[in-house]
Amino acid sequence: MANRRAFEIAFVGLKPGVHTFNYDLDDKFFAEKGAKDFTHAKANVKVSLEKNTGFMLLKFEVGGKADLSCDRCGNPLTMELWDEFRMLVKLVDNPEEMNEQEEDADVYYLSRNESHLSLSDWIYEFVMLSIPMQRMCSKEEMGGPQCNLEVLEKLKEMEARETENNAKVLWGGLDQFKNN
Repeated sequence: MANRRAFEIAFVGLKPGVHTFNYDLDDKFFAEKGAKDFTHAKANVKVSLEKNTGFMLLKFEVGGKADLSCDRCGNPLTMELWDEFRMLVKLVDNPEEMNEQEEDADVYYLSRNESHLSLSDWIYEFVMLSIPMQRMCSKEEMGGPQCNLEVLEKLKEMEARETENNAKVLWGGLDQFKNN
């Protein structure tokens, strides 16, 4: 990863207070990380770092767009990316041990001897978390010209067939009582 240093913050040289960093991400960043769920990603991540004695508060604001496939009809769909995440980074003497014991995913321990904080993995993770789990056309768009009507029709057929089969199974055991 050639631009790994672009996502590192040399926090030792920063004065106490709030510092802001902006990162514009595209497909190249996500391809390097191995993401395959979307294309044409344009994400902007604003990181606010509040430096204090012994700890740092990080706030990640994710925005942008990415092209995904609709879970219902399979056609391309552009989704908005938006979310906010917070991290607490504590400076300690034994970070490996503390990170193993920590149950809160929003708390991370870093050695007091460290001078740089790498944000690359957190930025990737937070952008991925900002993508909706269900990726579907909105109710207004469903069945519209952008939807794959052939796939939607096939889904309706399969749903009707399954409903019919479930009804037969549900009432099938009662047939034995007809002759009694």
